[in-house]
Amino acid sequence: MIVSAVVVGLYVLVLLLISLAAKRLSTGNAENYVLAGRRMTTPLITVSIVGLAVGGASTIGVAEQAYVHGISAGWYTAAWGIGAIVMGMVVAKRYRRLNITTIPEMLERYYDKKSMIAGIAIQILVQLCVMSLQYVAGGTILAALLPGIFDMTTGMIMSAIVFIGVTMMGGMWSASISNLLNVTLKYTGIACAAYVAVQLMGGTAAIAQAAPTAVTLDLVDGVGSMTILTWIVTLITVNLSLQSIIQISLGAKTVGVARKGFVLGGLLMLPIGFVSAYLGVIASELYPGMSPTLALPQLIMSLNPLLAGITLAALWAADVSTACNLLLSSGTLFSQDIYKRFINPSVSEANYTRITKASVVAMGLLTFVFALTISGIIATLMQGLSLMAAFSVIVLMTLFAPRYCSKEGAFYTLVMAVITLLAWNFVPAVRVVPHVIYLEWIVCGLTFGVSALVSRRQIVVDEELEHASI
Repeated sequence: MIVSAVVVGLYVLVLLLISLAAKRLSTGNAENYVLAGRRMTTPLITVSIVGLAVGGASTIGVAEQAYVHGISAGWYTAAWGIGAIVMGMVVAKRYRRLNITTIPEMLERYYDKKSMIAGIAIQILVQLCVMSLQYVAGGTILAALLPGIFDMTTGMIMSAIVFIGVTMMGGMWSASISNLLNVTLKYTGIACAAYVAVQLMGGTAAIAQAAPTAVTLDLVDGVGSMTILTWIVTLITVNLSLQSIIQISLGAKTVGVARKGFVLGGLLMLPIGFVSAYLGVIASELYPGMSPTLALPQLIMSLNPLLAGITLAALWAADVSTACNLLLSSGTLFSQDIYKRFINPSVSEANYTRITKASVVAMGLLTFVFALTISGIIATLMQGLSLMAAFSVIVLMTLFAPRYCSKEGAFYTLVMAVITLLAWNFVPAVRVVPHVIYLEWIVCGLTFGVSALVSRRQIVVDEELEHASI
């Protein structure tokens, strides 16, 4: 435990130093804080999207699923990678050309005020849900890593302090530069842990032979093809429209940098989930009957103390990298689309940055409260992320077919997305498809299309939108 404590302590110290350095870069106008001055390079975009995607759900959550179902659970993280590649190839350039800061800003510019308000509420709600899961995973990791110091609750508190502190100090610069460390640490730690664990088990053949009946090494059997397809559809949807992801692309130096960063990041994500899943399979053989959520931390703690400390610090780094981007984007949604738009339109650059920092703290504390009631990491995440289907329909139509969009379409589509999710949970008769994400796409697509047919109020296609849609 002493070795592990030293490793985690050094990691937190390095994060603090990075944040202090990033604080200097983020001073000046507010854009430096929320979008890194739109000066992020391809490596920074790459590690930022990897850092956001490969968090608690993609490591602890995947191992939790693999403990029960097998290595096919790794498709969850691969689905994130596929989504990032689609984002980079299809819409990253178009988002960058609009010169916006948030998705709700786009809704107000081309639709109406009530669409913007609905968009703010849903985006913040979804991001708080995802953010809450990072506290759960962070608490789990610290409780396993340093059981003499942390239990689940105090581990979540420590995670909250680091998440909020790193984000508040340096904004997007802090999140992106720290991800250079976080991504390197998490990939190195998980890969080394997998190698050592396989050797200790006697090789891959021995692992396959000892696996419980329900835990399979088949790439599809286990979670099943429909679950895999649902993950892919959901995470492509999320990559097209979640504010924290869009904010990364908007911080790129050029449209080409945004595209390259997302494609490279997506490619980097494809294998890491299967490595985490393989560790979950090994844990199911070594520790039958334990809580699946604790499987990966327990396995890692059984390895060499130094390797265990590095690897669990790497998993915690995965949480930190995801949480920082989510907190920053949630704070930006409040400061840009609520405070600056409705409370104080003439706010100075310095006060705007201070409001954003205060919003980061408030959102961080609120999500900690949410985290105390959440269980089942990936299942919870999939429900919340399904609301992104509405934004994806709106964004794709706005960017690619603006002349077929009506002023009322965005608002009614967002409202129907919420109604659909509520109906899915409280009216079982509507469950005519395998997952709510499919119903969301159907309902939102129809709602947007009908609005365009019924209404004669077409959105105004300005020069920026015309340029973006080419």
